[in-house]
Amino acid sequence: MVDDADIHLYFDPVCPFCWMTSKWLHMVQAQRGYTVDWRFISLRLVNATVDYDAHFPPEYEAGHTAGLRLLRVAARARAEHGREVVGPLYAAMGTAIFDREPDPSTDAGYRGTREFVEPILTEAGLPVELAEALDDDRWDEEISAETDEALALTGKDVGTPILHFEPPAGVAFFGPVISRLPTEEQAGELWDHVIALARFPGFAELKRSLRERPQLRAFGVTEDEVGLQEDWHGGSRRQKR
Repeated sequence: MVDDADIHLYFDPVCPFCWMTSKWLHMVQAQRGYTVDWRFISLRLVNATVDYDAHFPPEYEAGHTAGLRLLRVAARARAEHGREVVGPLYAAMGTAIFDREPDPSTDAGYRGTREFVEPILTEAGLPVELAEALDDDRWDEEISAETDEALALTGKDVGTPILHFEPPAGVAFFGPVISRLPTEEQAGELWDHVIALARFPGFAELKRSLRERPQLRAFGVTEDEVGLQEDWHGGSRRQKR
């Protein structure tokens, strides 16, 4: 357990809103000098007992499975190269998934392939041999334990990201979920408001299920556009409860 970081952020690399929050956190980190420990939460494991065919759009099972496979690579990278490589590796994954134009010739499962991940490892300065972990389910025990750790901080009716501020005794919450990236001037102020609310001992939830599609190229939304508003059914794309 590493508790000397100012913030723990639990991420699944295929979650677009997690990626938006992480980009915001990088802005705040630069302004406030926070240290961040990047940790794992798998949407595939969170939904292990869910009937994907009945509850999610068709591509979700393949996408969540790809996320788990990428987390295996991140877990092996952390074990062999240290915790400090996880943040840059996640940044490279998120950029490849969300900040580039979508490739219509691939499906959601492509993100869990060696063809996809090897250039990402190279970009992050890591050996491509780490891609062998994609198919190595021995890493799932570690990822599952960290997923359980995250859910123990917030309760189970949440998604990603989960953010733990001033661990181990500080507050933890699901989100913040944002669809637009704040400006440099807005980033710290917005962060302060979130932390002030979360620090109130009786605070439990501030929520709505309507969301804009995030300002990410993979969703066809540019930085000067507002994405289509959709109902995310309690933080997921479940078709029914």
